[in-house]
Amino acid sequence: MPENQDVVRRFNIEVIQNGRRDAFEDLMAPDFVNRTAPAGAPHDAESMWATFQSVLRPALSDLTVTIHDQIAQGDKVTTRKTISGVHTGPLMGIAPTGRVVSIDVIDIVRVRDQRYVEHWGINSLPAVLAGLRT
Repeated sequence: MPENQDVVRRFNIEVIQNGRRDAFEDLMAPDFVNRTAPAGAPHDAESMWATFQSVLRPALSDLTVTIHDQIAQGDKVTTRKTISGVHTGPLMGIAPTGRVVSIDVIDIVRVRDQRYVEHWGINSLPAVLAGLRT
């Protein structure tokens, strides 16, 4: 559904790239579940917000999200994207390097009533962190 793709595009630009809390609240269902949260970690909407606001945004200046592909089927939208920025703040214990960082992501979001209900994803953050350590 094209409107579901619009919801996901809006989330990526307004929430991840621009850090807009109001957009985040508009786009997250109260019963949202992040299905790929690490074992033992919270899997609710607030933990997803914390990843963007407390981990990525402080570490990466000029943060941008580039959407390469989107495929919608039923109530799910799959997106292949890159989150990039300049490593100017600590990132998961790694001191700033000044290097450009690009995190490749593929995620699937289930949308209900123009809001995120579930999320599954894989990303290249572990490889990016390993590269920053060298």
